[in-house]
Amino acid sequence: MADEDTTRKQAREASEQLQGLKDEVETVFKGKPQAVELALVTLMSGGHLLIDDVPGQGKTVLSKTLARALDCDYSRIQFTPDLLPADVTGGTIYRRDTGDFEFRKGPLFANVVLADELNRTIPRTQSCLLEAMNEYQVTVDGQTHDLPRPFYVMATRNPFESEGTYPLPESQLDRFLVCMNIGYPTRAVAKDIIQSQRLRHPLETVKPVLDTEDVLALRRLVRGVRVEEDVIDYTMAVVERTREEEEVVLGGSPRAGIHLYRASQALALLRGRNYVCPDDVKELAVPVLAHRLRCRRTGDATENMEKARRIVRGLVGQVVVPA
Repeated sequence: MADEDTTRKQAREASEQLQGLKDEVETVFKGKPQAVELALVTLMSGGHLLIDDVPGQGKTVLSKTLARALDCDYSRIQFTPDLLPADVTGGTIYRRDTGDFEFRKGPLFANVVLADELNRTIPRTQSCLLEAMNEYQVTVDGQTHDLPRPFYVMATRNPFESEGTYPLPESQLDRFLVCMNIGYPTRAVAKDIIQSQRLRHPLETVKPVLDTEDVLALRRLVRGVRVEEDVIDYTMAVVERTREEEEVVLGGSPRAGIHLYRASQALALLRGRNYVCPDDVKELAVPVLAHRLRCRRTGDATENMEKARRIVRGLVGQVVVPA
């Protein structure tokens, strides 16, 4: 009973910390509380976020605000067709003064990395993120270099029909824990955003709420959130149903099940609970699973994504929820 009381207290305290972080981010990134919540769930899960939206929706503002509120190293990489892997990871250079070769770190070596317009670069450069996102390290010239912890990638993707884009391969998409749309703000929120930038950008007033050690501590708490066996069975049933759908060519992978499990733990902690309930799984099923599905009879990535979201929403309602 004492252990249970302790974990409940820790969950409440963690929820208060995360709510403070969420409130600070929302002083700048206004009118999209669900987007902020998904970003925090991804961060606390130890995963990475893909924002699938048109330019001008505040994707860069969200990443910069979160990095400032976390008091951590931030890096923005603008992905273009001429960008090379070494421009992202860094490379080995020869030091004439010492006669030695030295590894010079690239912009990927930061706590929060904005990979802006990831699908505008060539597949070879896209692939340099695979090792980094999955193993938190990069290998250059046969040498492995650890990335800083926490390491969190927020990538943006323009709709596939946009000019000059390349499709993201399934192996890349499967490494993103969450994919979300931000969408247009309401008129009232848009007006508030304009007025808040009359004299200066509100990003300048963001204050650090947590630091990197706080994030790592919260991630450890996430892994301690209790998940009953029937909730795990429900999670796996939802993932397995994506593979059984007639309109789906490629369903959710085992990694998708792990990501849905971990994200549900993070959402429970954000809500102040030390246990996961089926509603957490249901709420996260679409943002965690839909971007991994390859559907039949779809044209571009945007059409595929819309169809996948409809399919996941439908099957979540069909899987029996445990009592």
